[in-house]
Amino acid sequence: MTSPPLPRARIAGLDGLRALAVLLVVLAHLFPTGPLRSGYVGVDVFFVLSGFLITSLLLRENARHGRIRLRRFWARRARRLLPALAAVVTVSASLAWVVGGDILVDMGRQVVGAATFSYNWVSLAGGSGYFDATDPEIFRNLWSLAVEEQFYVVWPLVLPLFLLLPGRRSRTALAALLAVASAAWAVVSLSSGADPTRVYFGTDTHAFGLLLGVALAFLLHGTVARRASIAGVGPVWGVVVGALAVAGLVVTALIGGDGSGAGGGVAFPASSIVASLLTAIAATVAAWPGSWFGRALDVAPLRWIGERSYAIYLWHWPLVVLATFQLTGVGPDVAVPVSVGLAVLVATLALAAGSYRWLEQPVRRHGFRGALRLARANLHARPARRLATLGVAALAALALGGTTAAVAAAPRETTSETAVDAGRAALEQARRDADARPAPAAQDVDGSQVTAVGDSVMLASAPGLLAEMPGIAVDAEVSRSLAAGARIIEDLAASGALRPVVVVGLGTNGPVSTETLQRIVDAAGPERSVILVTAFAPRDWIPGVNRDLTAFAAANPHVVIADWAGAIAGRTDLLAADQIHPGAEGGAVFARTVREAIAGAETQRATAAWAAERARAVLLDLFEGGGSPQ
Repeated sequence: MTSPPLPRARIAGLDGLRALAVLLVVLAHLFPTGPLRSGYVGVDVFFVLSGFLITSLLLRENARHGRIRLRRFWARRARRLLPALAAVVTVSASLAWVVGGDILVDMGRQVVGAATFSYNWVSLAGGSGYFDATDPEIFRNLWSLAVEEQFYVVWPLVLPLFLLLPGRRSRTALAALLAVASAAWAVVSLSSGADPTRVYFGTDTHAFGLLLGVALAFLLHGTVARRASIAGVGPVWGVVVGALAVAGLVVTALIGGDGSGAGGGVAFPASSIVASLLTAIAATVAAWPGSWFGRALDVAPLRWIGERSYAIYLWHWPLVVLATFQLTGVGPDVAVPVSVGLAVLVATLALAAGSYRWLEQPVRRHGFRGALRLARANLHARPARRLATLGVAALAALALGGTTAAVAAAPRETTSETAVDAGRAALEQARRDADARPAPAAQDVDGSQVTAVGDSVMLASAPGLLAEMPGIAVDAEVSRSLAAGARIIEDLAASGALRPVVVVGLGTNGPVSTETLQRIVDAAGPERSVILVTAFAPRDWIPGVNRDLTAFAAANPHVVIADWAGAIAGRTDLLAADQIHPGAEGGAVFARTVREAIAGAETQRATAAWAAERARAVLLDLFEGGGSPQ
């Protein structure tokens, strides 16, 4: 029995697909207000290609040597991945130390996750959210590298079990079945209410792309000489099919919703599943011998980007986080000025080119020891080369020292978390002191008559609310929606615990609906005043929220606006680095804004009551006197 033909060492067109993948991700991150709403599907393209290429390599080695040499395989992976990764982590951590502030939070955990290729699980254990735009992690993009590396460790150990199965079709079917199982597990987990970040980061729930690539490698292995299914329709049709698949990838990136499921369109995991299937089609057409489509994808610009796609992917995210925090005080998910995005793009390409030429390629060709021998030889070479080698060594030493300093200087929590924690502590202390507190002194606003329901902005402002209106009942929590607040108010009203004045601060986390606002007013009833607090945050839905709140208040006589957005707009220095949560002074502004709105509402209610009473008295006089007033 003859051995099947070995796959070619280099598969045409795959560098072009890598280029497409990294461009989708990078452009989505650097220009978040652009059209690539689901550019993250570029990661799924990488997953499929990685599963396909690694399995093809292992099958080729097994066919040639009769076994898989694990140590050599893992050594090759280390040569490929570690040099660029070490440079990015140490340089970026050192720059973060220079920038300082919130960007340093959890730096030690992030470095450990990066160094051990376990970033996805380490990040989840730390409670980080991929879809949370507040205070993004500087190495957050390394979650996908962790998933791939975990695959590289486990898959060579499992592959021999697949090779026990009889024939190519059974191996392909089993890999495809596992891919379906991973995708189904992601769908079921999300439909059961699982944390979207857990599903997105999880190796088990996001392995379908890698496994689809494995199935593709099994399918094509040994069939390159028999081209009936594709070659039979001609190379032109191959180009058409491949081009449609690539176009489908771009469309998926354009129309998909964001990873949290917001924004409409096709959201994760559907978008990632679609992207994985389209990638498998494009890779099949590109990899087929004699494919015109593969040669078309091998054009020089795409091949150049594809060969450097690993370093481009590594560098772009830390650079954009550092730049936006330094220049705007917020993360890239909140706002990236176009000029910053362009500058980061240029810097990313330059660093990736340097990394590829002077770091990655020497280690891949000569190994770690060989690269060190070359460096030592350069110390005895001509002065220019010796000076360059010493400069690189000095930069490496500085980067290691900067990383150590960054880890040592990392604060325990962000300024926004500190503000929220202070609010929560103030509420807990107020509850403990409730029984011992004497009755509040006479004032225009009696806190004992006020119920406040809100999100993390109100929670951070709790110390100010308690100081401004002693006795106020505050029920606030992080990430609370308007619908959740409406349920709380309805429950308080049903139990008789809802006070005469109801303050609602729930516009930060998403759009508001008139129907939900009406539920709140109906629960409050005509005998209570409702105060709607406008929202302030660098989010695209905030202007619409404030317009809707203002319009609703104008149409309802017992509803008044507390204009927090207007009060803080010119004083953003009183907010945390995320430009959302107030510190102590900002919380005092929030509280005064609410108190003034309550006072206005009570004055309005008292005036209305006086006018009604006066009208009643006039009518009574007319009825009893039988005449008209003089």
